[in-house]
Amino acid sequence: MSSQPASETVGSPNVVLRAAELRDVQSIVGLIRELAEFEQLTHLLQVTPEKLRPHLFGEKPVAEAMVAELGGEVVAFALYFTNFSTFLAQPGLYLEDLYVRPVHRGNGIGEAMLTRLAKLAVDRGYGRFEWCVLDWNENAIRFYERMGATVMPDWRLSRVTGEALAALASR
Repeated sequence: MSSQPASETVGSPNVVLRAAELRDVQSIVGLIRELAEFEQLTHLLQVTPEKLRPHLFGEKPVAEAMVAELGGEVVAFALYFTNFSTFLAQPGLYLEDLYVRPVHRGNGIGEAMLTRLAKLAVDRGYGRFEWCVLDWNENAIRFYERMGATVMPDWRLSRVTGEALAALASR
């Protein structure tokens, strides 16, 4: 995976965007817990620093993360990975999660993170940058549309996990 650009100050004073580092795993996990609470999905939460660490910083990382830091505190994160479009015959950047603590929203952090990820996709020669949004999260939908995203009304996410995944794999 290509490295991210160096850290930069964005939005409100003293907010620094940078590539996540090993020391950020605990903070990222805390933000993931906050996101799960916001999305009312805590019943699905299994993340721990020990489970996340190898996937971001192990021998074969499968995802990357960016953080926004204010006064030494991580206040936002974005976790993303490379996917592939068969129609474009190009890789793409998939944003799994972006979360900004509520008290820091409206200060340009989310916009700066999306902009930086779009630039990363362009710099890597990727054909697209995409993510999902919950249909009830009107604020996020409006924000993404203002940023130029198209919410795809005809597409539905399909998912197989847990016991259903094991059952499908054993057919």
